Amino acid sequence: MNTNEQDRRRFTRINFDAECEVHYSGGAIVMQLIDISLRGVLMQFNHPLPLEIGGEAEINIYLANDVLIRMKTQLNYAEPPNYGFFVKEIDLDSMSHLRRLLELNLGDEALLERELEQMVLD
Repeated sequence: MNTNEQDRRRFTRINFDAECEVHYSGGAIVMQLIDISLRGVLMQFNHPLPLEIGGEAEINIYLANDVLIRMKTQLNYAEPPNYGFFVKEIDLDSMSHLRRLLELNLGDEALLERELEQMVLD
């Protein structure tokens, strides 16, 4: 990723290692989560992804047996084995889990609040 792309980011990404289910119109696959933010996820998959840029997918991230983050996404970046998805929609329960995950890992509640504000303004 080049410096300009990093400069444009307004949402802090945290590294988080988890297996995720990615459901798309052609089926479902398991991918490895690399990092996550309020606006997107970076995933890794060691094979060509059967999804084109702009293609939609639902991603399920299991944090524990009873904790699930479910988000509707769009593929925005594909440079195998890395794939970046933009979050288009997330339900309230999933957003609560994501917020808590980010809060625990960022260690800065004020930064998280600013990012939540920015997300609402976009």
